[in-house]
Amino acid sequence: MSTAPELPASSAPEPFPPAPPEASQAFAPDVLARLDDYGRQLATEGVIRGLIGPREVPRLWDRHLLNCAALAEAIHPGELVADIGTGAGLPGIVLALVRPDLRIILIEPLQRRCDFLQEMILRYRFGKRVTLRRGKAHMVAACNADVVTSRAVTALDNLAGWSFPHLRIGGRLLALKGQRAAEELAVALPLLANWGADADATVITCGATWLAEPIQVVSATRRR
Repeated sequence: MSTAPELPASSAPEPFPPAPPEASQAFAPDVLARLDDYGRQLATEGVIRGLIGPREVPRLWDRHLLNCAALAEAIHPGELVADIGTGAGLPGIVLALVRPDLRIILIEPLQRRCDFLQEMILRYRFGKRVTLRRGKAHMVAACNADVVTSRAVTALDNLAGWSFPHLRIGGRLLALKGQRAAEELAVALPLLANWGADADATVITCGATWLAEPIQVVSATRRR
């Protein structure tokens, strides 16, 4: 029976840390258990397959899992979410774990990531509410989604052209950005308008009541 090759000691994954107190306060025990299990998959298989770097393991909760989970605050019940460039499932898998009411389409071009994502879909028994489309966002069929999410994919001016074709009229782009979100939005506003974004495009904050560092999210509505 074949086994996975052992990693050299110097490149072995760091131990996955326990959930921080804010996670226990924000999520029900069953949701927290699923997040913890997914984090362990990222910390082991995710590192072995090169989906995340070993140095990310100690900060999986703070920098990845909780940041993605906070985005759920901006999504209405029962919406269809398309997560472009989902990678190892951030934020798409996290949203599916914390919000069982959502339907989610994961869009990812790389096969090795898609293999991992398909395993996660089966592992958590998402059924038909979570589906996977392999390909670049601008090359797969339009999703007609209520929300298009993205995280660390590309600059906002590029992201507009990849995201808006997947939105229904009235749907929203929700892009996780850093502290320069407002500056990036100001630069990209003309391009967003060209793609049919309403003038109300803005930066919203998620996780303000429970995250030590709340996330900044660019929100833009498609009006045409």
